[in-house]
Amino acid sequence: MTDLIARIREIAHRRARYARTVQELRSIPLDVALDLDLYTGDAERIARAAVYGDAGGKSLR
Repeated sequence: MTDLIARIREIAHRRARYARTVQELRSIPLDVALDLDLYTGDAERIARAAVYGDAGGKSLR
């Protein structure tokens, strides 16, 4: 039972980290995003790869 609770807690922490990362990426000013070669429309994909790991071996680019 404690393994289940620990797993649920881990999933909740990752989801919160994902949401914060998406929010931060979307709030990057345009000039900074351009300097970093980021498209803020890709915030979900970038955050997913950052929090959950590489998405099936696909590059972030």
